Amino acid sequence: MSEERQGILPDWRIAELHAQGAIVAARALDGDQIQPASLDLRLGETAWRVRASFLPGRETVREKLDRLSLHQIDLSQGAVLETGCVYVVPLLESLALPVDLAAAANPKSSTGRIDIFTRVIVDHAQEFDKAPAGYRGPLYLEISPRTFPVIVRTGSRLSQIRFRRGSSALSAEALRELHRSAGLVAGRDPDISGGGIAVSIDLAALGKPVGWRGKRHTALIDVDRRGALAIDDYWEPVYPLAEGALILDPDEFYILVSREAVHVPPGHAAEMTPFDPLVGEFRVHYAGFFDPGFGHEEAGGHGSRAVLEVRSRDVPFILEHGQTVGRLVYEEMTARPKVLYGAGAGSTYQAQGLKLSKHFRG
Repeated sequence: MSEERQGILPDWRIAELHAQGAIVAARALDGDQIQPASLDLRLGETAWRVRASFLPGRETVREKLDRLSLHQIDLSQGAVLETGCVYVVPLLESLALPVDLAAAANPKSSTGRIDIFTRVIVDHAQEFDKAPAGYRGPLYLEISPRTFPVIVRTGSRLSQIRFRRGSSALSAEALRELHRSAGLVAGRDPDISGGGIAVSIDLAALGKPVGWRGKRHTALIDVDRRGALAIDDYWEPVYPLAEGALILDPDEFYILVSREAVHVPPGHAAEMTPFDPLVGEFRVHYAGFFDPGFGHEEAGGHGSRAVLEVRSRDVPFILEHGQTVGRLVYEEMTARPKVLYGAGAGSTYQAQGLKLSKHFRG
């Protein structure tokens, strides 16, 4: 099961992993579950409400749940997960990875855009969202709705996982060369440092909304229903100050958009990495995966803005137009995917601007 190249595995290789038993599913995969460079993960039948988030360390996740769980919730017919609570759900997928493959997980875009905090946990883990090379065992998802209460059920897909062979992140020089040949960001010369390309915030639309702020004490959001909700019931528009700045209020959740249009060429994948917390009291972008073909002309895009999920921390903080809020790290694929992002029916956010999640109308 060897391949010549290091990098992120494409869709057809993920399908091979499943056929070969390296990805084990409790039921048949959904037809659109495999994405260009990742696999969507599905919730199992039971959720455990737990006292607090945890890492298993020397134990299995189930051993930890036996000590920390408060009660079980049946997800087979759908159930409400409340804000401010922490839940752990076994996933329908488990892994039996070969020794040269590791995996990393991230929330799906629609999950991050409704402020559901999720992290994958594996047995004996010392880190969230990572399965070490050769991992054999179950996968669990920690779920904590932050702003809106949600309805989930067995089969709901909140997280996604990528499979990686070796280390394939592009160096600064390789990034510059790829930008020269393929145009990774539009509008200005990129700031390439710190292992990635800087992404900044767009707050220039004076007199017009530059983002959305989540309302409190709303009705439920069914994570599996598309286009069912009125925006005004859950969000309020936010406007910049006269000088092109925005004050982030503590513990509020915002949807904003990048100044740059982003492009991920077919032979690469990208990830938005956490920004240095020393530069500001905010956290950006829960859902960090950008698939091959994001913003790619061949897949119907001409560069797409990065929608940013932003949460302020303990004190009010001023964001200014053009301020760097994150970095895109690009990695090589082991091969080109069969289907690019935006070329199939499952790509919701191709050629996007300031866009809320698929759950809202308009």
